[in-house]
Amino acid sequence: MLTEPRSTNHALPFASSIGRLSRALQMESYPTFHNEVGVPIVRIGCREFMCIGDKPPQDHPHIYLNMGDASEIVCPYCSTLFCFDPSLGAHEAEPADCAYGDGD
Repeated sequence: MLTEPRSTNHALPFASSIGRLSRALQMESYPTFHNEVGVPIVRIGCREFMCIGDKPPQDHPHIYLNMGDASEIVCPYCSTLFCFDPSLGAHEAEPADCAYGDGD
C-alpha cells in the first residue's frame, strides 16, 4: 500500500497564527469613525479605516473599509458615505465629532 508522505513542517500553523495576530493588531490601530450625528457625508483623512456606525453600545459590527485608489466609499451597514480629504490627518474627520478615539 502506498501512502503520501507526511509533512514535517510544524511551523506552518504557527506562522499562520502569527499572521492572523499581526493583522488583528494592525486593525486595532486603524482610524475609526462613526456617524452618530447622522450627516450624509463624512470627510476623512485616510483611505483605510474602520466604521462602527454609532458610538457603543449602539454600534454596528465593526467594518474595515479600504477605498483603494477611489476617493469615496459607502459603509454597507450604515450607508454612511465616507470621502477622502487629503487636508485632514489620518484620524481626523469633518465633522470632527465623527472621529472615534479611545477617549470616546
